[in-house]
Amino acid sequence: MYTVIGTVKSRAFRVMWMLEELGQPYTLTDAGPQSETARQHNPLGKIPALVDGEDVLTDSVAIMTYLADKHGALTAPAGTPARARQDAMTLWLIDELDATLWTHTKHSFALPEKLRVPGITPTLHKEFTRSAERYAGWLEDAGDFIMGDEITLPDLLAVHCFGWAFGAQFPALPDPIKAYSKRLRARPAFRAAQQHQPAEA
Repeated sequence: MYTVIGTVKSRAFRVMWMLEELGQPYTLTDAGPQSETARQHNPLGKIPALVDGEDVLTDSVAIMTYLADKHGALTAPAGTPARARQDAMTLWLIDELDATLWTHTKHSFALPEKLRVPGITPTLHKEFTRSAERYAGWLEDAGDFIMGDEITLPDLLAVHCFGWAFGAQFPALPDPIKAYSKRLRARPAFRAAQQHQPAEA
């Protein structure tokens, strides 16, 4: 059984959602960033971490990639053109959506107040909106999911980012993304991850 180190309201949710989609059992150890528990599994104190037997893995997208490859689902096979296209989409999402959201988080409350730049918010909103509009256009060409007919890792990553943006009060998302996010958030695996309770200490 896997152990996820983190919280539901963090990037750990991506890992939890993937595990639910894969039908893999796991426990959640509730731990915030920079907590003692987080540092025990990652010297940087970042979450999430995944414990798989004697191995401890870090970084949400690296963990998701590992799980998808290990269980042969939610991904195109490694070493194929389809996988290269999928990886390109994954990296684009990290660069254009996740990084923008994290920058906003840092300058809203994560950084010491003296290091924050509140005036950066309008620029981040504009950049995110431009990227969301581009993604919406790709969705219209792709079908039910961003890579085609089957759900893959980039879908989970994208929907998590769009939910993060909504919670951070970014500008309204394009209608195709709203419909896409609503549909994926209705999946049983997403709901199960939302309701998963941390293991008792």
